[in-house]
Amino acid sequence: GLKPFWHKAGGTRHGHNAAGSGQTRRNSIMSASPKAIAGMATRVVSALGRSFPAYMCGPVGAPGIIVLQEWWGVTTQVQLQAQRISSQGYRCLVPDLYKGKLGVDVEEASHMMGNLDFPAAVGEILAATAVLKQEGSKKCGITGFCMGGALSLAASVKADGGELCCAAPFYGIPDQRFFDCSNIKIPVQAHFGTLDSLAGFSDPAAAENLKAI
Repeated sequence: GLKPFWHKAGGTRHGHNAAGSGQTRRNSIMSASPKAIAGMATRVVSALGRSFPAYMCGPVGAPGIIVLQEWWGVTTQVQLQAQRISSQGYRCLVPDLYKGKLGVDVEEASHMMGNLDFPAAVGEILAATAVLKQEGSKKCGITGFCMGGALSLAASVKADGGELCCAAPFYGIPDQRFFDCSNIKIPVQAHFGTLDSLAGFSDPAAAENLKAI
């Protein structure tokens, strides 16, 4: 079932820039491109009729983990999280849902998230599980942060063919009109912040509603 865990803080929040200063960062260039950090392999992957760029790390054939970005895009922090997970013996894949773009401030990140086709993104996420299984991963779990947390749950709703075996989102709940979390069949360990104030998405009340499903 759905099992929320409570933390005192909510992590990188909407309204905070990528550096965590809490102030909107302005830049003459309103978008940037993600760069792979050392130890991350980048390539275009294909499965289930979909192709998209991805960042990968960890031993091929090990149990797989899909790691999903925040609304900023595939930042260095998200890649570091994937590497930290892979160091525990997992094969991690980070799908680039923004296709080579990063938000440089709150306005741009909000714009990119608002323009993201969530059903199509979920399709790519489930295709990413097929990529890992083609490599030899027998099972695949999923985690994500903020927007990625919501997408983790959304993908779990649609994973009715055994694509995923478990989910551990870090705050974020998808629109229940399109992704009804009561239909999730896999184990979920959801993490939320007690000080989070984004009502309906990641605040304690939203987490309690999720727990009640």
